[in-house]
Amino acid sequence: MRLENYKNPTLIETVLPRVENKVLSAVKDTTLVLGFAILTGIAAQLKIEIGAIPITMQTLVVLLSGALLGSKKGLMSQFIYILGGLTTLPWFARGGGMAYILSPTFGYILGFVLAAYLVGILTEKGWDRDIRTAVLVMLAGNVIIYIPGLLWLAKFVGISKVLIVGFYPFILGDVIKIFLAGLILSFSWKIINFTAKIKSPNIK
Repeated sequence: MRLENYKNPTLIETVLPRVENKVLSAVKDTTLVLGFAILTGIAAQLKIEIGAIPITMQTLVVLLSGALLGSKKGLMSQFIYILGGLTTLPWFARGGGMAYILSPTFGYILGFVLAAYLVGILTEKGWDRDIRTAVLVMLAGNVIIYIPGLLWLAKFVGISKVLIVGFYPFILGDVIKIFLAGLILSFSWKIINFTAKIKSPNIK
């Protein structure tokens, strides 16, 4: 294996036992991907309506999907979330269906795919194992959500109001979710490393 192609295992890959059988491994991966797509849909329903863009718990789940599943599976979980919402499942924050593409919130949903992928890449580099870098990873993922989100929202509310409607009301909640996600990841790794040291005292 070439060093530059090495990827650190994600938290889930470390905790769950490795499956050698290809079919069972595919079943496990599919279950995890679908599971995070469903969790994103559930998080969309945990919302506070404040105007054009509701406050939801989706951001936390999206960021963790990339961190826990890795870049490819994290991206896939959010792609399935979008595909499901546009076709049959009313699990977006305000319903679903193809007409949702014309919703002011759809740009943020597109950002979910990009954010999960970016967070996954940085996690595979081991940036989720320390609280400081983990928070930076979550911040980067959060910014990626806002780029398409605000650009899309501007078509509905105008450039002059886009930050007032689609950014400022969410700063405090985003800060809390970013630090919460970073804390979950870094603390989980500390537990894993501590457990490994107890089982193998020679590990430093």
